[in-house]
Amino acid sequence: MRRALRVRGFNLFSRIQIPSRVSPNGEAWPFAKTPTTRPAIILGAAEAERLSALALRSEASSPLVAELLLGEIERARICPDARVPADVVRVGSRGAFVDEAHGEARTVQLVWPAEADIAQGRVSVMTPVGAGLIGLRPGQSILWPDRGGEQRVLRIDSVTQPK
Repeated sequence: MRRALRVRGFNLFSRIQIPSRVSPNGEAWPFAKTPTTRPAIILGAAEAERLSALALRSEASSPLVAELLLGEIERARICPDARVPADVVRVGSRGAFVDEAHGEARTVQLVWPAEADIAQGRVSVMTPVGAGLIGLRPGQSILWPDRGGEQRVLRIDSVTQPK
């Protein structure tokens, strides 16, 4: 089942601008290593099912994040939950990542929306950052929109699972 990625009548990917690797004056941008394709991601079957249901319920209230999350689920390699590698960002895990646009390093716990508390470092999977981190592994980077629609490169440095 392939869903068209449309938000309020616009094709989602036509609204996302991938930065050029060359500046207007012909010089290489400092972000010349910006990924142009999304990395392979892994999701557990039960988690993918719950994420899909959540995204579909959220299409009216959070259309952009819902569509981004559904797109990630659609392209993910789905495997039995017990076979998901321990270094994959999942709901409940802690991920250290760098926002390469600012060099800002953060460590967050990815949680379901009802458990989110930014002051405690718990980020909902229904936020742009949360949807972008799901399924990634250390060393992977993804070009991902923030709340304002600006593209950012998020790079995963480490992942720890809850005990």
